[in-house]
Amino acid sequence: CRCRALLSRPARRLRARRGLAAGPEMHFGFQTVTEEERREKIYQVFESVAKKYDVMNDSMTLGIHRVWKDILMHKMNPSPGTLLLDVAGGTGDIAFRFINYVRSVRERQLQRKLKHHQNLSWQEIFESYQKDKFNSLGDSQAVVCDINREMLKVGKQKAQHLGYSEGLSWVLGNAEELPFDNDKFDVYTIAFGIRNVTRIDLALQEAYRVLKPGGRFLCLEFSHVSNPLLSRLYDLYSFQVIPVLGEVIAGDWKSYQYLVESIRRFPPQEELKTMIEDAGFFKVDYENLNFGIVAIHSGFKL
Repeated sequence: CRCRALLSRPARRLRARRGLAAGPEMHFGFQTVTEEERREKIYQVFESVAKKYDVMNDSMTLGIHRVWKDILMHKMNPSPGTLLLDVAGGTGDIAFRFINYVRSVRERQLQRKLKHHQNLSWQEIFESYQKDKFNSLGDSQAVVCDINREMLKVGKQKAQHLGYSEGLSWVLGNAEELPFDNDKFDVYTIAFGIRNVTRIDLALQEAYRVLKPGGRFLCLEFSHVSNPLLSRLYDLYSFQVIPVLGEVIAGDWKSYQYLVESIRRFPPQEELKTMIEDAGFFKVDYENLNFGIVAIHSGFKL
């Protein structure tokens, strides 16, 4: 299996932990903590919310997060044979969409091929469909990488429940020091995860390293609202409603208070664009969705 061969290689320790010790003071929401404390606290947040993560996403965004992820997938527009790395994707939302999208493309390709061969026999048509059924992804692979064991556990359970097995791998790994060799992936995605990375600059450098030349970086993340009136309403909803939902649905006020605060601490669109360019990416741009409540950043490794 292409993916198994990829994952069997040990990660290269290129940076001797790259200074990931306690380090300087950083923000954990509105608190000031050391780098190591931030890393540990964020791990605890997602360990705590893992089982209710999907339910809370639907509740907090009124289900709109599904539309945002669909838009991300259409922007990616993967073709059969694409190798995707989805970082901080523990519950599998992006990977499952990727598999569905590629299967749909393969199905359309097969239908077009058969349509242009009108004189095929029933047996030839049947055999073509049978062959496609056993290779419905055209060698595409989705590798889900997450630092949190509980999030991966939830994702694997979802995959089993929904019937996803082909072309899907789950890897425990840190976005700041990925356990993959250089130049391996066609697409790197990170959806609602980069703001929880302790060192965004290192995560972006790692994204660049593991992408093939010509590979694409895509980041979907909560961002900064451009409309002043909407921004005030959004703040009111975020700070007054979301922690309450967290308490009612997940029994966890503090974790959702942090998630709201982390959105406000996250760099605005232009600043993140500059950080992505500093990591080496070209043709970097972003698309605001819902007035900037979220944004999709895109860049290429050339």
